[in-house]
Amino acid sequence: MATSSDTPHQGANLPTLSIQTLGLMFISGFVATIAFDLWGQVISPSLGFANLSPHGLARSLLGSLGLPNGNFAGYFVHFYLVGLIGYPVGWLCIFRPVWMRVLGNPGGWLVGSAAYGFGLWIFAIGGITMIAGLPFFLNFTGITWVALVGHVLYGIVMVATMQAIDHD
Repeated sequence: MATSSDTPHQGANLPTLSIQTLGLMFISGFVATIAFDLWGQVISPSLGFANLSPHGLARSLLGSLGLPNGNFAGYFVHFYLVGLIGYPVGWLCIFRPVWMRVLGNPGGWLVGSAAYGFGLWIFAIGGITMIAGLPFFLNFTGITWVALVGHVLYGIVMVATMQAIDHD
């Protein structure tokens, strides 16, 4: 069993590159991406809200960069590059260390993970959409708000999964 000083997501230090860290990223990213897609593509539309199409945003971004932007490429970027790698790396190597050094740990992991999800929403819907040639924050339509809930949910589920793995 790992001690809190051994785990890749404790404290303000950067994680060590190890099989444990990679496994933690992939498993937590997988679970969080499933939660995000379940919310955005099943629950939200069934409640009468917008249906998210994150692979569509990825396709738009790829196309704006002159890269292949078929369905496979969109799903690959959304699920693998962003969900399993990019966002978990962002938490472990950028956001969490800065959050811990600057603010300490106000509200525990839940507050930090929700703040991280909010930041992901600003990054994806406020920034990536503009690079992809789409309207800023998608003109604040229903998709914008469903995406806000989805990104905050992603952050919370990802870190909760990391916590659950660490505490087994």
